[in-house]
Amino acid sequence: MEQSEIELEYERRWKAMSPAEKVARSAAMLAWTRQQMAIRIRNTQPSLSDEEVRLHVALQLYERDPEVVRLIQEQLAHVSC
Repeated sequence: MEQSEIELEYERRWKAMSPAEKVARSAAMLAWTRQQMAIRIRNTQPSLSDEEVRLHVALQLYERDPEVVRLIQEQLAHVSC
């Protein structure tokens, strides 16, 4: 499958970045993703506290790790009381 001009340019720019720039870009993308998830959760469940929203975001991010999910659910049980 042939890459588009945009994909080629993105790849060129990515390869030109230093490791620190790549980490910073990845961290910014993760922060943006967390913000978008929090907005969506807040819109569907407006009564949640900031801490509950944060934990619901974490549940979505770590949904494939049963042990982490269990720990987050324990925290949610304490916060929701």
